[in-house]
Amino acid sequence: MDHAETRTLLSAYIDGELATDRAADVERHLKDCAECRAFYDAERRMSAVIRNEGERFRAPAHLRARITSAIDRKSRSPLRDLRWLWVGWNPVAIAASLLLAVAMSVTATSAWLGGPHASEEAALTREVVAGQIRSLMADHLTDVASSDQHTVKPWFNGKLDFSPPVVDLTSQGFPLVGGRLDYLDHRQVAALVYRHQQHIINLFIWPEAGDEAPRTAALQGYNLVYFKQGGMEYWAVSDLNPGELRDFVAELMPATRAPA
Repeated sequence: MDHAETRTLLSAYIDGELATDRAADVERHLKDCAECRAFYDAERRMSAVIRNEGERFRAPAHLRARITSAIDRKSRSPLRDLRWLWVGWNPVAIAASLLLAVAMSVTATSAWLGGPHASEEAALTREVVAGQIRSLMADHLTDVASSDQHTVKPWFNGKLDFSPPVVDLTSQGFPLVGGRLDYLDHRQVAALVYRHQQHIINLFIWPEAGDEAPRTAALQGYNLVYFKQGGMEYWAVSDLNPGELRDFVAELMPATRAPA
């Protein structure tokens, strides 16, 4: 079992969701690999933080009225007789409320989400934030530490199936710190690390067709800016305020745009 496969299984391993043989494979790899053990320790700590300190949202009172109204409009639907579920706190009503609360939490923390791919984007948003937290907690911010783009960019050669753009933004107030490999969206990606004053910015990059203008979101106290251009998908995440993070992306985009 290699590093990438082990790391994709760690969340399920921590939650006790792996079959016995797969759990044993993970344990054998962790025993022999100090890097993945550090990754595992950080993932476990992050899981505890999210479980104990994560934001929770209570569905507001007006939601009940909206749902009842929607059921009334669906008068020909078999659901028309289920309005009684909202009378009293039986298990079905409680389960429905919990599901609605989860949906509202995702909407509140990731304002851009919507459409048929909302759940995938919400999951990826959580992965990006987890990558930021993991890099800081595991003391694994960079695999190659350098402010020289001509040192960082060649380091990725042979380690990825693409060549990430590496931009020096020192004169704009966002010096390059280095780069590393990370794992997001079921694949290895490039992570470039920048600094603004005392704040760390992780910029995750991988190939993706199409162009999309920058969109912003916030989750777990971190701000994110996402955009696509030049055959690449970019996710910037930091505890910088939203305006400063947008400034970073505005300085980055002209330099990463594919030549005409």
